[in-house]
Amino acid sequence: MAKRRKKRRIRPLALCVFRREDKIFVARGYDSHKDETFYRPIGGRIEFGERGRDAVLREVREEIDAEVVDLVYLGALENIFTYEGKPHHEIILIYDGRFSDPVLNLDETTVLGRDDGDVLYEGSWKRLACFREAGAPPLYPEGLLNLLGA
Repeated sequence: MAKRRKKRRIRPLALCVFRREDKIFVARGYDSHKDETFYRPIGGRIEFGERGRDAVLREVREEIDAEVVDLVYLGALENIFTYEGKPHHEIILIYDGRFSDPVLNLDETTVLGRDDGDVLYEGSWKRLACFREAGAPPLYPEGLLNLLGA
């Protein structure tokens, strides 16, 4: 009997851009195959039957135990990329929002995003302009800076 190959699928995601003045709240990631540190807004997978905005609210609550207010849809981005040596394809709904807890809006705030006890990422505030500097770590998904007009 021939071994069935897992079918590759497009992943639907919903991410939230938290902006304050010239800063954005992002998760730091690392790709060991590329030896690359990168940043991405927080959020996650949209489950079947779930609306994008509800996915943002759920993911932020699950990962950093925070509530989101003033959620506004900004647009969609398509992201085709390689991570850890494997190809990926995502359709991402991008939202703008605010943390309801003012403590999360302080520059020195750092949080650990967790799932089932495992640390997924460290989230913190970064200046948007730093992502446009030469040699800066990338901000994913590609096209996000343009969508934000930054």
